[in-house]
Amino acid sequence: MSDAMTSERPVDRWFASYSADHVNPTNQKIHYIAVPLILWTVTALLWCIPVPGTFFQAGFWCALAMFAAWSFYYRASRPLGFGMLAVFIAMAWLNRWLYATIGGATLLKVAIAVFVIAWIAQFIGHKIEGKKPSFLTDLVYLLIGPAWILGKSFRAFGLKF
Repeated sequence: MSDAMTSERPVDRWFASYSADHVNPTNQKIHYIAVPLILWTVTALLWCIPVPGTFFQAGFWCALAMFAAWSFYYRASRPLGFGMLAVFIAMAWLNRWLYATIGGATLLKVAIAVFVIAWIAQFIGHKIEGKKPSFLTDLVYLLIGPAWILGKSFRAFGLKF
């Protein structure tokens, strides 16, 4: 058998390592809530960064970051990439609606508050787990967390990624 057929994909190794740091059921439940909230807050914070000039609209920086992250996910796994694309589109629509409805200043305040609360929850989960967060060993795990949650959702519905 060739090495390509027997070697594990990087995404499989990342998920295995991430899973090893998230075994406790309470920590997992916290992550199922906090990780998507943190992802949303990052997109909302980026949405609020002013765009110079008039050529681009609010959300430009968010769209750039989403594209970069999506590229990472797509290279790791096409199904995962398409799943994360759907997540990013949903978050972009939500941010656009919130920005238009409550305004940029309020969206910024809400995003900061949710960001802080979600990270506190994450650290409580890791205290319960008895292990440090994965991203403290490698920053790529900041991208793996949302994909890990999506991957678990895929598996729950019998989908492969």
